[in-house]
Amino acid sequence: MGRVQLHKSAGRSGFDFTFAMRVLVNDMIARVPELSHIDLSRVAVAIIQARIESTHGIFASLTPMRFEQGSRFTTRRGRKYSCQSLMDEHGREMLYILSFYLPRFQNMDFSEKMITIFHELWHISPNFDGDIRRHPGRCYAHSSSQKEYDEYMAVLSNKYLMKKPPPKLYAFLEPDFAKLYQQRGGIYGVKIPRPKLIPVPS
Repeated sequence: MGRVQLHKSAGRSGFDFTFAMRVLVNDMIARVPELSHIDLSRVAVAIIQARIESTHGIFASLTPMRFEQGSRFTTRRGRKYSCQSLMDEHGREMLYILSFYLPRFQNMDFSEKMITIFHELWHISPNFDGDIRRHPGRCYAHSSSQKEYDEYMAVLSNKYLMKKPPPKLYAFLEPDFAKLYQQRGGIYGVKIPRPKLIPVPS
C-alpha cells in the first residue's frame, strides 16, 4: 500500500482535516484512561469522499490491519491470506486505519460527531495488536446491544468534555462541512485505499 504521511502538509492552503483529527484524538487518549492502550503513532487517520447529497450510510470506520488475536494471517475457504501493509513516513507499520466519510461525518451534530469518534476508537483491541475489540457472542464487534454500546460512547464523550480540553482542539467539529470549507478556504486530508487481502503461497 506504500506509505502514509502522519504529519501536517507544509505550505498547502485549506484545512488539513486528518491532522486536526489526529491532534484531537491524541488529546482524547491522554485524557480518557479507557483509551490509554492506543498508540496513535501506529494509527493512520484518513478521509473518504462520501456522496454529498446522502445523509445516510457510514460516517466513520476503523479498519484493523491484522486478524484475530493480532495474527498476520487468516484462512478463508481453505486458503491462507495476509493483509497489505501500510507504513508511515519513517517505515513504521500501521496497525489500524481510522477513516471519516466527508462531507457526511462533518454534517452530523457536534455531539454525534464526538460519539462517533469514540465509537470507532473503542473498536481498537485492548491489546493494541491490530485486531478489533471482540465482545462475547455472535455480535462480537458491538456486543449484544448496539444501543448500550453507543450509550457508553456518549458517556466517554461527556467524560472527555468534562475534563475541559482546549476548545480549539474540537472547534473544527462545530460547523457543518460547507461552513468549515468556507471558513478555511478548502478541506483536504490523507486518503488511503482500502487494504486488500493477499493470497499466501502454500
